[in-house]
Amino acid sequence: MTPEAPVNAVRTALDAYIDPYLGETLGSAQAVRDVRADGGGYQAKIVLGYPVGGYGEELAAALTGALATAGIDAPLAIELEAAIGAHAVQRGLKPLGEIKNIVAVASGKGGVGKSTVAVNLALAWAAQGARVGILDADIYGPSQPLMLGLAGERPAMADGKLLQPLAAHGVSAMSIGFLVDAEQPMIWRGPMVTQALNQLLGQTQWGALDYLVVDMPPGTGDIQLTLAQQVPVAGAVIVTTPQDIALADARKGLKMFEKVAVPVLGVVENMSVYVCPKCGHTDHIFGAGGGARMAGDYGVKLLGELPLDVRVREEADGGRPTVIAAPESPRARCYLEMARRTAGALAVRARDRSRVFPKIVIEEN
Repeated sequence: MTPEAPVNAVRTALDAYIDPYLGETLGSAQAVRDVRADGGGYQAKIVLGYPVGGYGEELAAALTGALATAGIDAPLAIELEAAIGAHAVQRGLKPLGEIKNIVAVASGKGGVGKSTVAVNLALAWAAQGARVGILDADIYGPSQPLMLGLAGERPAMADGKLLQPLAAHGVSAMSIGFLVDAEQPMIWRGPMVTQALNQLLGQTQWGALDYLVVDMPPGTGDIQLTLAQQVPVAGAVIVTTPQDIALADARKGLKMFEKVAVPVLGVVENMSVYVCPKCGHTDHIFGAGGGARMAGDYGVKLLGELPLDVRVREEADGGRPTVIAAPESPRARCYLEMARRTAGALAVRARDRSRVFPKIVIEEN
């Protein structure tokens, strides 16, 4: 047997491994970039299309197990990198500046914890190594200033033309809540709201971002439809709770994105289960399995089942959401897993190729 044969066998085994976040093999994802023998073991370079911070040990253990299953009993060391690309948006729209991917977090109705999911999603991606921003698109009820600990702060102007986003916990943020008093009601009609949101999005100096999370207003009315048609969105996340009344509205939100050709990355079931902190008893207060059924009905992924925990509310109200306040806790782990599944669902989508083509300008002589 030639020295190259064992290396080829290792590469074959690595290529066949199905990454749980991509839902496809490393070979299909072209993630295995290099494999070589190293003393009595092997080294491999793995490049994934989503943030990989904190994933190295888990993946190395899984790949070592895959080698053992293939009959290769040798230590494996991996070099893990992320290569987050820009993904395709609605036809007729172009990516916005240096923002690679805009991800909308939406719900069919209010009260399902959408904003809490959105902020923890953004913070989880940042914690895993991505460059992230969050736009609070809920003009009537902005929540992100409070959740990010930025209440009362005001953004500065960059070069007198663009707003400079505020920063918290490694995430850039913009909200109408930064520009008006907290108790001032926004008594605006739909066109004014749409114009304000387009300005917040397009007249903010976001810089280079891998992901911009848009915390959408609840519902499926004119504002949401206009945003879905005018903002170049790479994917949408639908947030629901398990009970039927929330699922009915969440289905409407999903269908709205389908009608405007925005791909739905998956469903997040919030307030899925309550675990008593004193006795450990679990209870599905709002029902069980609703998010999974909805995901199955529409052929999308169930991205996460998040806990109903008073500490999640307390941490968000205190300006330090769960991913920041208790990063090693089981409840934070749920958000971190949800974020990686969401990024993985986006990573397998078609790439945006508009940036690689030259611009053609016709000039008259």
